[in-house]
Amino acid sequence: MGKKSRVKTQKSGGGATSAVSPKDMMNIISELLQKCSSPAPAPGKEWEEYVQIRSLVERIRKKQKGLSVIFDGTREDFFPELMAWAAENGASTEGFEIANFPEEGFGLKATRDIKAEELFLWIPRNMLMTVESAKNSVLGLLYSQDRILQAMGNIALAFHLLCERADPNSFWLPYIKTLPSEYDTPLYFEEEEVHYLQSAQAINDVYSQYKNTARQYAYFYKVIQTHPNASKLPLKDAFTFDDYRWAVSSVMTRQNQIPTEDGNRVTLALIPLWDMCNHTNGLITTGYNLEDDRCECVALQDYKADEQIYIFYGTRSNAEFVIHNGFFFDNNSHDRVKIKLGVSKSERLYAMKAEVLARAGIPSSSIFALHCSEPPISAQLLAFLRVFCMSEDELKEYLVGEHAIDKIFTLGNAEFPVSWDNEIKLWTFLETRAALLLKTYKTTSEADRSLLEKPDLSFHFKIAIKLRLAEKEILEKAVASGQAKREYFQKKLEEGAPLPKYEESNISMLENSVSDSKLPIILGKLEEADETGEQELKMTEALSKVNAGGDVLVNGDSKQLNGTNTENEETLHREENAMKTDDAKENVEEITECNKVAEGQS
Repeated sequence: MGKKSRVKTQKSGGGATSAVSPKDMMNIISELLQKCSSPAPAPGKEWEEYVQIRSLVERIRKKQKGLSVIFDGTREDFFPELMAWAAENGASTEGFEIANFPEEGFGLKATRDIKAEELFLWIPRNMLMTVESAKNSVLGLLYSQDRILQAMGNIALAFHLLCERADPNSFWLPYIKTLPSEYDTPLYFEEEEVHYLQSAQAINDVYSQYKNTARQYAYFYKVIQTHPNASKLPLKDAFTFDDYRWAVSSVMTRQNQIPTEDGNRVTLALIPLWDMCNHTNGLITTGYNLEDDRCECVALQDYKADEQIYIFYGTRSNAEFVIHNGFFFDNNSHDRVKIKLGVSKSERLYAMKAEVLARAGIPSSSIFALHCSEPPISAQLLAFLRVFCMSEDELKEYLVGEHAIDKIFTLGNAEFPVSWDNEIKLWTFLETRAALLLKTYKTTSEADRSLLEKPDLSFHFKIAIKLRLAEKEILEKAVASGQAKREYFQKKLEEGAPLPKYEESNISMLENSVSDSKLPIILGKLEEADETGEQELKMTEALSKVNAGGDVLVNGDSKQLNGTNTENEETLHREENAMKTDDAKENVEEITECNKVAEGQS
């Protein structure tokens, strides 16, 4: 699927190169689990922790060399079998074929003219690998007992994939054989390739992805070796880190949500054949037909015979594409850079600002985004910055002043400034904040562009440099936009221009503010709780079941199957609160310099 499919072809191999003592392996696994379960490192020590975790993983990989399950032949050898299997099970296979493209790798090519919005591809439910099919498989018994599998559908799907791959009679084998044997996500980067991302804003997500994957692997290695309900899994004798990395990458690059059979819930699924389509800009053209119980895809645009058929993956940033899909998309109109902002609890006006933000439905500390489009901020971020930069009198006006409740609705609308002075402060703050972030990079934009001209760069080096360059370009645009806006509002202030007055009849304007006019609705959700953050929280909650000694906890009691859930829930609650506290502290630390800028103008 897209550049996800750009992989090295694995050759068929034999067994392990040398016998490994189960005790020695378990000792390293325990060390890895303990390291990955330790508290977050101090600021500036993240790279050091990453290298330490990676060193332990490499020791494990070395001992497991030759143990991974692999197939004879290349992906391409199995495409005819995939198409035949799809046709036998009710999928559409006419009008397209699987082809290899110079830039994107394998994808779908039209074999006839296809009109825009024409239904050309459908895949019935029975072909999909889902969390529901995982429950009904050999994994079912373990799933019923393990809280991580229950809490995280993507991990359940990864193990479903591993179990089916190990079964020579698996119904899904024609599909599994066509999956890449390796991926281009940062999980597959060499250490020096990750080093190129060190100063990028996305680096913490890269660290977290690797740490979480290593932690999950260590946890499940112990589960598979010790849990009675894991004894029948076809993984007990050979469950390698490379196997797990492959499985989570396959799921991460391909998973989609579909409705359950009753249509009341959603579940995660792998969708064979459809997942060969590559990405381009556009709109979502895939849906689920509950009546016919199948996934359906209509053409994004007109396609001529021999042209590649694309779909739109969604409004992902390039950081998300690189981390979760393994490619960088040039000219990404939805690209953005995450930015952590929060009101310091030590600030004198904290309570008032927090209250105004709460009334607007905005947290006092959160992750927002700077966008590649103009304006670079969403309505939500505009509202936050206005409150963040309010004077005491302005805060009182929005708390107890005339039409205070109505005024809350104007906070995210560019047409209704709080005051000219407030606008000057917020755009000065944004300009300063973006400029400070730019200073954290070790190379300039010009230097990165020069590096990209080198002909001998590996694919991983190239996307790493492209990602950090794209981040800088967004920040540079934010600096320029902040400066231009600051100068504009400074002129308004000097001219004594009257502020636009809010009237009740203006309420209809608030739903279509300029700040949001160029942003898809989904971005509001992404800024409040990004995908990586949600995954990390679920992992931390579930993995808090592993005690300091490394024993596997099942339903709340170490090595016992019938413990109570009360202790679990309390543990999860404490862990979640601790995470929130740590995040709040980090937010405050990161914006100290910018706070000084804003407070200096109050």
